[in-house]
Amino acid sequence: RDVVFVIGAADDEHQARHLAQRFRDPSGAQRALEQVWGHWGRLLGAVHVETPDPATNFLANGWLVYQTVACRMWARTGFYQSGGAYGFRDQLQDAAALVHAAPGLLREHLLRAAARQFREGDVQHWWHPPVGRGVRTHFSDDFLWLPAVACRYVAATGDTGVLDERVPFLTGRPVRPEEEAYYDLPGVSDDVGTLYEHCRRAIDNGLRFGAHGLPLIGCGDWNDGMNRVGEHGKGESVWLAFFLYDVLTTFAALARTRNDGETADRFAAAADDLRGRVEDEAWDGEWYRRAYFDDGRPLGSTSSAECQIDSLPQSWAVLSGAGDPERARLAMANVNARLVDRGGKLIRLFDPPFDKSDLNPGYIKGYVPGVRENGGQYTHAAIWTAMAFAALGEREHAWEMYSLINPIGHAATPAAAALYRAEPYVVAADVYGVAPHTGRGGWTWYTGSAGWMYRLITESILGLRLSVDRLRFEPCLPAAWPSYTVHYRYRETVYHIVVHNHADRGEATRVVVDGTDQPGDAVHLVDDRRDHRVDVFPGVQREATGRNTPGSRRALPATPMAAEA
Repeated sequence: RDVVFVIGAADDEHQARHLAQRFRDPSGAQRALEQVWGHWGRLLGAVHVETPDPATNFLANGWLVYQTVACRMWARTGFYQSGGAYGFRDQLQDAAALVHAAPGLLREHLLRAAARQFREGDVQHWWHPPVGRGVRTHFSDDFLWLPAVACRYVAATGDTGVLDERVPFLTGRPVRPEEEAYYDLPGVSDDVGTLYEHCRRAIDNGLRFGAHGLPLIGCGDWNDGMNRVGEHGKGESVWLAFFLYDVLTTFAALARTRNDGETADRFAAAADDLRGRVEDEAWDGEWYRRAYFDDGRPLGSTSSAECQIDSLPQSWAVLSGAGDPERARLAMANVNARLVDRGGKLIRLFDPPFDKSDLNPGYIKGYVPGVRENGGQYTHAAIWTAMAFAALGEREHAWEMYSLINPIGHAATPAAAALYRAEPYVVAADVYGVAPHTGRGGWTWYTGSAGWMYRLITESILGLRLSVDRLRFEPCLPAAWPSYTVHYRYRETVYHIVVHNHADRGEATRVVVDGTDQPGDAVHLVDDRRDHRVDVFPGVQREATGRNTPGSRRALPATPMAAEA
């Protein structure tokens, strides 16, 4: 017997009866089910990898993209956070992971997010569709994710037309200096700008600096819980300085392609100045500080009683390319020594957690020490740590960091599963770092860590780099892997690509397509609807620290802390 269960919704009884009748027949239900299978098969199969690690294949070939699309982009809710709202920074980062699988969703969301920007350049921190009620805040990083993700989309797809799409700005009263935020329904302004103009206004709004020449932290940067560091309008963020540098340099390059030399020169100059300020004002001797309070006291310093070292500025010193190379390597060595808990299989956000000192960074101090942002593993940041090691070319460190935070590894045995207590097939937002619960998973499903973990696997480790119709590989693979295979769908054409590890130690990457050597170091993608066999022999990458050379092979320096650990 075939039994069909139908659950649905309709506008009226007539439509409901029609739908029920349509799908009560087993053949109609089977056709609908096959359409669902086909949809997900195409979406999740755009990039299909075969590596020597089954856990990586399991996550990369379905669950991470599914978690990103179904939970983060569509439902925007989960068991641990019943929401439904769009977060400005949140869903932009989620969508950024979809450049291969669903670039159309990314394009659509760029324009959706731009429509939640005020004329002054700031944005709604979150809003509820369809009406658009939400909060306007003093958060200092939200709006910068719009140009960051727009640049990524254009570079990957070549769709420069999206920059000319016209979107109106919002209008509403500014947040008062003494306010942290207010909730309201903003109006739609007569002021209409292209997406390019929205991005430029966002960056201009971020060019506000404090006494040390670092960007103001406002009521929080990426870490919402540090909402009192700059509550009086003077606190500064070191992490934000690195992120802003990355946005400035990337957008300046985009501006030059549009013959907007004035913007390009201005942003490039601001980036250079910011880079110098970070080195002069944020280096603590062994790592970069996290922030400065309103009164000028440092946070994330050896002089701090708590939160002496925070992973964020160390990771982004590397990922942004802004950090001094030797300092950045030293900082990451200290992350490895101070924040990586191999026994607990987690990477702490910072250490020590806030507890008894007079430091009052905000509501983060309300969490139990070692839980969530207060010194536990916040997986979002832990992934950036692994990406930074990969960008340094430290392949064994990168693979170890990824393996520590891979959720499947947390349930490899009955005892481990009983400790972790979370679904091992999706990413958890956090992992507890305090006894007796060290290693327990926090909330799952509704976390931006899913999209970032997908990027860690496909970009940082496997090395995929898409530039319109050219696919390059800059892998950072474990030494034990002889190769891996990726089946890459370009429109209606599939490329079966084998990336060899250690196969060629020449100075240049060698690419062979259908038995013929190709000029250059990339696979030139052509949609001819034929299957192609490709062999890639990555060459030796030049040495450096930053995002432009993720395959460099220079080892991290030994430090007293690292040696002691």
